[in-house]
Amino acid sequence: MRQTRRFPVHGANSLWQLYRTVSFWKVVKNFLVIQVARYTPFLSWKNWLYRTFLRMEVGEQTAVALMVMMDIMFPELIKIGRNCVIGYNTTILAHEYLVDEYRLGEVRIGDRVLVGANSTILPGVTIGDGAIVAAGTVVHKDVPPGAFVGGNPMQIIREASTDRPE
Repeated sequence: MRQTRRFPVHGANSLWQLYRTVSFWKVVKNFLVIQVARYTPFLSWKNWLYRTFLRMEVGEQTAVALMVMMDIMFPELIKIGRNCVIGYNTTILAHEYLVDEYRLGEVRIGDRVLVGANSTILPGVTIGDGAIVAAGTVVHKDVPPGAFVGGNPMQIIREASTDRPE
């Protein structure tokens, strides 16, 4: 089950009311920083941008590939552990705007996690240490530590094995 906080809205849909939920200037700043980071080939610079300007937690030696799209409205809700690989063109969302409400949820990615290319991680999800997310997966629920998951809808392909070296 995803851990999100719900905020009801009245009248027009929640996306139409976007700037009542988040500052326009925050979105502009986040958009610019994220676009620079998406094209930056230097991993240490990218992580510095995320930590410094977006207030994200990004662990040491984590590699965020080219074109990864972080949440523009609430990137500070994204936490990525040490020594992870976030694959090309992955999207990590910490918000979702619906017709009658919007939802916010922290995304927690553990240590030594591999997220394959073109995956989407939805708000309120925790991916456990050592997990592997196959390319193109929509992560719509928590992933246990050490598990191998994939697909849409996401399925557990293999549970953590006890004989796998750390």
